[in-house]
Amino acid sequence: MRSLDAALGVCATSHYRYVESKEEVVDLMVDHALGADLQFDTDADPRRSLAAFARGMRRMLLAHPWMAIHGVGRPTLGPNTLDMVERLFTAIDGVGLEIDEMLLAVGTLDAYVRGRVLDQLAEQEAIRRSGLSQEQWLERMEPWMGGIIEGGRYPLVTRIVIDARAPHDPDRIEKSFEGGLERVLDGLLAPLRPKTDVP
Repeated sequence: MRSLDAALGVCATSHYRYVESKEEVVDLMVDHALGADLQFDTDADPRRSLAAFARGMRRMLLAHPWMAIHGVGRPTLGPNTLDMVERLFTAIDGVGLEIDEMLLAVGTLDAYVRGRVLDQLAEQEAIRRSGLSQEQWLERMEPWMGGIIEGGRYPLVTRIVIDARAPHDPDRIEKSFEGGLERVLDGLLAPLRPKTDVP
């Protein structure tokens, strides 16, 4: 809060003339970031609208890492938050989902995006702390992994080490996000597909 006062150029604690608590300041910051930095287009296709929201949310969270934690939980109900929710739910309204299913779909998608962003931020922090890129870290781990492979106790880990291409792909973060997003959307929109009888 002292940093906020300094940034605003006001005397210490004078912000309490306008807000009652630090939590209220955080709510205002969250609502402002949603209005200023969460950009996504919606159209008649609910899948495209949800995908656009997910990508826009990811961009915003990477630009404001503190939002990955402070932007969850109870909604702020500020004007930008309300506008965002109304736009997103309008895009998926009328396609056969009950309101609780819509809440579940949006909440699940939001959790997926935040989880992937936290993974990406954690990797960035690991690179910063260690000074090692992903490839450099993998090279350093080769002797250790060689021992694990030779031990024969972990056959699936061995397959990951030997056969998996994703850990070595320079675009792995983008591909992983997009691949996971497609699978999440498949699951979220499954209730819209006609059910077939299984003999």
